[in-house]
Formats: sequence, C-alpha cells, structure tokens
Amino acid sequence: MNNRIDVSNVLADIRNLRAQMQNPATMAANQVREIRPDTTSVNPTGKVEGAGFGQMFKQAIDGVNDMQQTSSSMQTRWQQGDPNVDLTEVMIASQKASVGFQALTQVRNRVVQAYEDIMNMPV
Repeated sequence: MNNRIDVSNVLADIRNLRAQMQNPATMAANQVREIRPDTTSVNPTGKVEGAGFGQMFKQAIDGVNDMQQTSSSMQTRWQQGDPNVDLTEVMIASQKASVGFQALTQVRNRVVQAYEDIMNMPV
C-alpha cells in the first residue's frame, strides 16, 4: 500500500483551507500549492498536476474497502478451517478494517461539516 492516504494530512489540508477561507487576504498569497510526490499525476499534455481532494478521498475509500474485503476473506477462511490462517491474524485484520472505517467516517463528517459551514457563510 504505497499509495495509502494519510488521514491526518487530509484533515490538516481541510483545516488549512478553512483558515484560508476565514481570512481572504491570505488566500491570494497562498495560491501556489505544494504538490506532494505521492499525489501527482501527468496529464496527456505532459504537465504534472496535483491530485484533487475527490481523487484522494476515493483512494481512501478504496483502501478501506480493500481492508474490509481482506478481513472478511480471512474470517471466512478461518471459519472453514484453513490451517494457513491464524486467529490472531484474523483479529488484527478485522481491527485494521474497523479503525480504517472509523477514520474514514470521521473525515467524511468533517468534510460535511466544512461544507455546511461554507454554505452558511454570508455572501
């Protein structure tokens, strides 16, 4: 999982955007965005572009989905008596999937809260 999205980085980005929205004077000064190596892509014209929040969120969802499917598969294999699957590995995979889902839910809640805050701002 080399392309794993760090939830704390996403939350930090959301906090930075919220702070910038609250102070419009700094928005103009912060137009240059840092491009992280793990979130860049090359478009057909050869330009390097940063990954959007939607793409990063989709990757996070896909990662959590993969963890849940792995956990479910391991549980099924253990229940069927597969000697290659240890109960501790099953429990660890289950907990990883649970923590990942909880973290993703918290990020989603923060995004919804930020959206509601933006929508309630006076124009």
